[in-house]
Amino acid sequence: MNAETAALIRRSQAGDRAATAKLTEDNQGLIWSVARRFLGRGVELDDLYQLACVGFLKAVGGFDPDYGTRFSTYAVPKIAGEIRRFLRDDGAVKVSRGVKERYVLIRQARQRLEQRLGREPTLSEVQKETGLPTEDIVQAETALAPTQSLQQETGEEHFTLEQALGDAGQEDRLLDRFALDEALRKLPERERQVIALRYFHALTQERSARVLGVSQVQVSRIERKALSMLRELLS
Repeated sequence: MNAETAALIRRSQAGDRAATAKLTEDNQGLIWSVARRFLGRGVELDDLYQLACVGFLKAVGGFDPDYGTRFSTYAVPKIAGEIRRFLRDDGAVKVSRGVKERYVLIRQARQRLEQRLGREPTLSEVQKETGLPTEDIVQAETALAPTQSLQQETGEEHFTLEQALGDAGQEDRLLDRFALDEALRKLPERERQVIALRYFHALTQERSARVLGVSQVQVSRIERKALSMLRELLS
């Protein structure tokens, strides 16, 4: 962080409105980029921008220029958190009741099949057991996966989705889970299935291949393609 920005932050924290206005103007790109991540969640972009500005001002007020952290790294989760709180409290961001009900049905079916077969069931077996389309199964399991999935390790390789998508320099793009959710929805079905199995269910490529009924080589190729597409969508 340059000295001018640090000085503006200190002045803003001391009540200098001109410094606050200057900081907000200089960071319009950052504010808008976070606001746009929440488009399609039932709130107009202008309202999202206003919420993002509130989060940004809270970030300015709480940031310590002497701590050594990049201001953008500190500000992004603060801005996103402000929008998330509004959407959560307002009820705009939620998994539909139908998806939750399908998820329960799928989990019960998986448990029955595992007991009956003595192994991880394939998607086709889960589909036959539930009568649900494969797409609905993957959608429900992905939608209700834990939010820590970015840090969950895969099988024996011990990679996380966050690590697979990029290094610490890409942190800002991964702080917002909604951005990842949106990118996952844009993947083709097979690519989304592989990502779900590898990074949300922590299966190895070999086990993922058995579930999907394909070879490990095919899973590896699909995974590389999916990760490449996610990097592009998140850039």
